[in-house]
Amino acid sequence: MGRADAAAPTVLELGLDTANRDAIAPFWAALLTGDASNVDGDDVVDPSNRVPLLWFQNTEQHDVPKQRLHVDLWVGADQGEARITAAVAAGGTVVDDSQAPSFTVLADADGNRVCVCTIADRR
Repeated sequence: MGRADAAAPTVLELGLDTANRDAIAPFWAALLTGDASNVDGDDVVDPSNRVPLLWFQNTEQHDVPKQRLHVDLWVGADQGEARITAAVAAGGTVVDDSQAPSFTVLADADGNRVCVCTIADRR
């Protein structure tokens, strides 16, 4: 293993291309922070600074391509259902809950998918 490069980037931000920021921002804020109102302009901001900044890049409307980025959000076993409920209330849909509470697949209004994962019922 090599040593860490002190000159390397030290901040991680996530960018999501969308023509529907207003429709999907509350979903991602609820999912990532637990509160759909944690949207500041084009950014989802976690007040606790535990989750990277998610920002929305404006793009032209287009058919949803095969997703190339897969997001897994790990939360405490006692927080999974609340986070899923908040994300659905903010415009998301449950795509697959056949493995719940271990993991549940959600999608935003653009079809971007995310798994809400917990340690519950892991074998």
